[in-house]
Parts: sequence; structure tokens; C-alpha cells
Amino acid sequence: MPDIRMHTPDDSAALVEVATGPAGDAEAGQIHIGARSSAYVSLVATPTQARELAAALVRAADDAEAQVKDTYPTVRAGELRRGDVRTGERTITVERVRSDGDTVHVTWASDAGRHWTQSYAADTEIGLRRRA
Repeated sequence: MPDIRMHTPDDSAALVEVATGPAGDAEAGQIHIGARSSAYVSLVATPTQARELAAALVRAADDAEAQVKDTYPTVRAGELRRGDVRTGERTITVERVRSDGDTVHVTWASDAGRHWTQSYAADTEIGLRRRA
């Protein structure tokens, strides 16, 4: 798996490595996560812990993006695509887009698991937090 370049207070070019065991100090069936900078920090996670960490990182990324309101792209409803995330306090993701002449039917999915469809004129401007 590729290393991910990140920043730490003591090193502007730290690398985070992720590998499945056996690797580093991880056994088979575990995930090794290591941060390489001036010192080396190693973590071992079970698949469940790795998924929990990934979910927490996604929520943190969504929260961080929500704080940067001036950088939202705006697209016409007819240009929406699956995976686009709408602006707002909650994460609302485009699940499906269907055009019917000048009307666009968008099926949204919330982070709480709700799904609904809204209809828009094709040229309606929709603010996005993130493009798919």
C-alpha cells in the first residue's frame, strides 16, 4: 500500500505507512500503521479497529470541510453526479441522478441512513461541500 505524506510538528514530511500483517509488528489478520518522521510510531489494529479509525477520519474530514465555507463549488442540478456531497451541517450525498427533460430527480442519502428524492430544474444551482 502506498505511503501517505503528512505533516507533524517536528517534521514537515512525515510518511504514514499502512500494511496488512505480517508486517512491522502486526500479525496475520492485523493492520500495521506506522508514522515515520524523526521518530517512528507504530500502531497495530484489528480490522474492526481499522474500520472505526477510517470512519472517524471520514467524519473529521467532513467536519473540517464544513468549516471552510468559502471554498464550496456550485454546480447546476443537471451536472450532479453520484458521490457529490451537499453543503450544510450534515453530510448529504448524491446517490442517484435522473434527468427528465428540464427536471432533474436527485436521490440523496444522509449520514444517518435516510434516503429521499428531490426534483430540481436542471439549471438550479446546488452548493457542494465536495465533488465526487
